[in-house]
Amino acid sequence: MAVPATGQLLLPRRLSGSGPGVPAAPATAGPGLWLVDTTEYRAYAAGQAPGTLDALELARAAEFVRAADRDGYVCAHVALRRLLGAYLGMPARDVVVERAPCAHCDEPHGRPVVPGGALHFSLSHCDGLSLLAFAVTPVGVDVEPVPDAAAVAESADVLHPREAAELAALPAGERPLAFTRVWTRKEAYLKGTGVGLAADPSMDYVSAGPVPVSPPGWTLGDVLAPEGHHAALALADPPDGR
Repeated sequence: MAVPATGQLLLPRRLSGSGPGVPAAPATAGPGLWLVDTTEYRAYAAGQAPGTLDALELARAAEFVRAADRDGYVCAHVALRRLLGAYLGMPARDVVVERAPCAHCDEPHGRPVVPGGALHFSLSHCDGLSLLAFAVTPVGVDVEPVPDAAAVAESADVLHPREAAELAALPAGERPLAFTRVWTRKEAYLKGTGVGLAADPSMDYVSAGPVPVSPPGWTLGDVLAPEGHHAALALADPPDGR
């Protein structure tokens, strides 16, 4: 799957809890992009969690008070390990996930990685949905619900000045979707770099328009998401430029 440069949407595959569907080969032809619906995947994930998640993940899942939050976490992390195992050619329970050095202090609490760096991945989840991406270069994804107009007005200061101007030029009814479009692109990119929202999101311009503007060294693409949501992917360009 190549990231489109013309504004076409990337189409994620849906991960189910039964039958085939997981990849059998590394994501060498482009990013592997997967969407998980918590309602559809919940029963399967709950049954797989004890033998798939590690002790820290199981403890984290148990900390959630709301069942919906717990289900979303378990679904996202069972799916992540299942897909990592398929791409790496090993049982999901044997996958080792480490923390990269922090982009700010070099301590080992940066983004999650697999040892060796042969495969990069990113995970984003919101109410009822998880989006996962796998690639041979650094990658980031984000999925968000479209907010109401009041939330958009309160968040204008997180945008690049050009993005804020583009948003202000739109009719009021179009601004929530446009804001979500620019925000998911921005967060996907910042997650891909490993910096995350510790960086000032207003510094990077990715456009609020229909076609994303990619930062140097990266390619951005919008992802098809269920109604009421928007999603985006950011993929680092290969070192050799191919």
